[in-house]
Amino acid sequence: METRIRPVKTLHGEVRVPGDKSISHRAVMLGALAHGETEIENFLFGEDCLSTVRLARALGVKVILEEGRVVVQSEGMDALREPEDVLDAGNSGTTMRLMAGILAGCPFFSVITGDASLRRRPMGRVIKPLAAMGARITGRCGNSCAPLAIRGGGLRAIEYASPVASAQVKSAVLLAGLFCEGRTVVIEPTRSRDHTERLLRHLGARVETEGERVAVWGRPNLRGAKIAVPGDISSAMFFLVAGLIVPEAEVILPGVGVNPTRTGALDILKQMGADIVLTNEREISGEPVADIRARSSRLAGTEIGGDIIPYLIDEIPVLAVAAALAEGETVVRDAGELRHKETDRIAAVVDVLGKMGVNIEERADGFVIRGGRKLRGGVCDSRGDHRMAMAAAVAGLVAEGETVIQGAECVNISYPAFFDTLSYISVK
Repeated sequence: METRIRPVKTLHGEVRVPGDKSISHRAVMLGALAHGETEIENFLFGEDCLSTVRLARALGVKVILEEGRVVVQSEGMDALREPEDVLDAGNSGTTMRLMAGILAGCPFFSVITGDASLRRRPMGRVIKPLAAMGARITGRCGNSCAPLAIRGGGLRAIEYASPVASAQVKSAVLLAGLFCEGRTVVIEPTRSRDHTERLLRHLGARVETEGERVAVWGRPNLRGAKIAVPGDISSAMFFLVAGLIVPEAEVILPGVGVNPTRTGALDILKQMGADIVLTNEREISGEPVADIRARSSRLAGTEIGGDIIPYLIDEIPVLAVAAALAEGETVVRDAGELRHKETDRIAAVVDVLGKMGVNIEERADGFVIRGGRKLRGGVCDSRGDHRMAMAAAVAGLVAEGETVIQGAECVNISYPAFFDTLSYISVK
């Protein structure tokens, strides 16, 4: 599917972004491990999260989809059953990696696979710690790629020093640790997003954190509970950047999650001179939430690298759009992880923005943007990556001429109503 974006005069309005993708995944998985009923409000009905629902059902868990919410009914972690067929995670790396942790703890055999893109993404970083806990896992390419065959059960608690700051690796180990006797510990080089730890506490698990060290005690008595999912900060960022770069714009996004392990992009935008204000800050289901307002701003280039990268890794494509419109040079480094997302996002950003007239130089772990030029419309290949499609659309709002986004249907992975919402707040 092709979508065409024309420049707009301004943007004005309120946008309620969909529920947080990371939390929606975890809410279903932990609801499947808890006794009783877990009611999930503001669940993200995107393709990735529906892959998690499909896998939970294949393990014998009752999952009811209703308007605006999901209800998970389970007899607990020991009631999961061996699936009758191969489990398909679709395009969702979160589904595959976190479910691998759960399957590693279950005393049965399973096979999990995904689409062509997911089958190319690295899984060895999850297999290594799970194998150290006693799971027997084999995969393609020397146990580094899906499909993964898992014979779980009989795990032992370990202390694992992860070589990378990855919430997916950490969560897989912590979820496997729920099936062990004793304490499982994960130590990261930099603290990654902590939604798993927060939800585990919310459902009754014993979790302790100290800096980059996280510990979970096994065999908890998880109990179903209500979970309100905040708006997804990653989805919100596309509208925030749009509000900053379009002239005389003002965009308000209520109820957005502002977990400090996810707000690195906000910090960077403020560093660039963005007029962004957070109000009505509160906590819902263990997660910090706020209303966010963005107004047109004159931005300046900056450096993005080091310890902040795990806190904004998913937002780098749209931050690159902001950098293209900023005065001066922006350097993105230490972001080699982008090579292993739905597509090689470093190459994709360089390709898309380069075709739109941006002075951008690719580097092994990032890129350099020399901003301030006017953008021109062009034909942009999303490469099947939802974040690339949405970033190209935001750039198209201020580009001369028409921007054509090929493969735009991939936004259904995380934000099915994205283009409709963008049109709703656009003044043409």
